Amino acid sequence: MPAGGRPTVRSRQLGAALKRYREAAKLDQQHAAEHIVGSKAKISRIETGQVSARPGDVRLMLELYGVEDRDVYRRLEQLARDSNKRGWWLNFPWAIKDEGFADFVTLETDATYIRAWQPLFIPGLLQTDDYIKALMSLSLTVHSPEMVDEAVAIRQARRKTIEESGAQFAAVIWEPALTAPMPSRKVHREQLLHIHNVAQRRNVSIQVLPVSEWQAAHLSSHFVMFNFGPEPAPQAVAYDTTTSSVLFEDPEDMATHAQIFETLRSAALTPDQSLSFIRQAMKDIPESEREKE
Repeated sequence: MPAGGRPTVRSRQLGAALKRYREAAKLDQQHAAEHIVGSKAKISRIETGQVSARPGDVRLMLELYGVEDRDVYRRLEQLARDSNKRGWWLNFPWAIKDEGFADFVTLETDATYIRAWQPLFIPGLLQTDDYIKALMSLSLTVHSPEMVDEAVAIRQARRKTIEESGAQFAAVIWEPALTAPMPSRKVHREQLLHIHNVAQRRNVSIQVLPVSEWQAAHLSSHFVMFNFGPEPAPQAVAYDTTTSSVLFEDPEDMATHAQIFETLRSAALTPDQSLSFIRQAMKDIPESEREKE
């Protein structure tokens, strides 16, 4: 049984991938069970993520299913090894009160390619410490100083996904999220400067969707898509909220969100134009914010 007595997002990913390869090979669960010298019930539990498959069983199943891509073997065997691995976020009790958020951070940590659309806020992986503090100060929930410090520490750890692990990150941000007044000029300028600096990394693409692109901006509320291998199609879609996260893994949902994201990218400024836009936005921070420093 995966840690915590419930399917983990990693065990679900592994199970879903193995099921896809089995069905593509036109084999039933009994064939797989006999090949690994197990039971049909075990295959069923593996494919639903209820139990973690051993790397050796994963290898045997992929061989039976006729999979030849060695990258698939490496990725799925690693997923099997990591299914019960303790994540760094478990050191933050406040963060794991919501299982959906733990799943979201797991996806973010494991992803090789992350795509984010955000019309209202700065995407989580781009938020500065003072920006997250400002957001928490506006919350209807009263947060203790310890909870604020924990939230900042979590953001710092999450930023390593693109700053250290090298995951590809592409974000489309609607103009108002960048230009609308923030609690202070200092918070605003430092947040824009951080985005500007991160956007120049080789593994990062930031595009600004002009406020005039109203139709594109209203195709969907914010979302994040994740890939875990070389395949271009997303393998999970999530909505990250203040208190929870909702995860979608249905292929139809992912195809729809992938199409929306490409529409947003086409309507947005190019990455170079977006850098110029952010530089100008730093100069044009509203005078009203100066008084709040």
